[in-house]
Amino acid sequence: MNVQIAGRTVGETNPCYVVAEIGINHNGDLALAKRLIDVAVAAGCSAVKFQKRTLHVVYTAAELARVRESPFGTTNGELKRALEFGKEQYGEIDAYCKTAGITWFASPWDEASVDFLEQFAVPCHKIASASLTDDNLLRHVRATKKPVILSTGMSTLAQIDHAVEVLGRENLVVLHATSTYPASYDELNLKVIPVLATRFGIPVGYSGHETGIASSVAAVVLGASMVERHLTLDRAMWGSDQAASLEPNGMQRLVRDIRLIELSLGDGKKRLFDREVPIMEKLRRVG
Repeated sequence: MNVQIAGRTVGETNPCYVVAEIGINHNGDLALAKRLIDVAVAAGCSAVKFQKRTLHVVYTAAELARVRESPFGTTNGELKRALEFGKEQYGEIDAYCKTAGITWFASPWDEASVDFLEQFAVPCHKIASASLTDDNLLRHVRATKKPVILSTGMSTLAQIDHAVEVLGRENLVVLHATSTYPASYDELNLKVIPVLATRFGIPVGYSGHETGIASSVAAVVLGASMVERHLTLDRAMWGSDQAASLEPNGMQRLVRDIRLIELSLGDGKKRLFDREVPIMEKLRRVG
């Protein structure tokens, strides 16, 4: 069962769909967001992804008032408001991505954010791991009749089963994930990828938060049809997600290695290659 996203087919026999998660790594700076889009394009990514929240819905007044030091002020609300792009900024992102030739979409954290994103005709919606148990949000996203990408970090198998039941399996991609930032390698549990693929019979991918690229490439070997990794210009930059992100060179190497792995996997049919024949004739003593 394949899924179509902006003209690209996501599924087991198709090239891995690589998503550069910009998220909030733009630090509220539209120019920085555009630079990250440029990096994703140069690396050969399939799409870039952002996050969208209606702050007074997602967070309580007490949480927004909580003391939290940041470059934007002394409360959590000042930080969250500074990181949240509005209609004008997303209009520029939409136009910039169209000019650059790359797909963009986002993770809406509430129903109003789904409606906000729909005005830009995004090709799909991403359900963040934190939202997997929010049935009302899942139903609202599904009502758009767009493909849905579901991350499964911090979730039990029973919770994933329920979310898939609410969403339905049509036009659904499930991403294995571990929600620690950055994730330790002994927490990645990549063998869950084929388990989910067998369980649901739909495209399964991997959303990684580790610091390296080897495990994300290994996810493709295990059957990941989509790989999502956070992108930053510099892991030392201020921001909660920067340390769990790939820098430009890392993203370029990730896409390169995924494509090499896809080429290397072949079709599973053992054969004698033409270039082996002269080596065989030279080295094999008994025919």
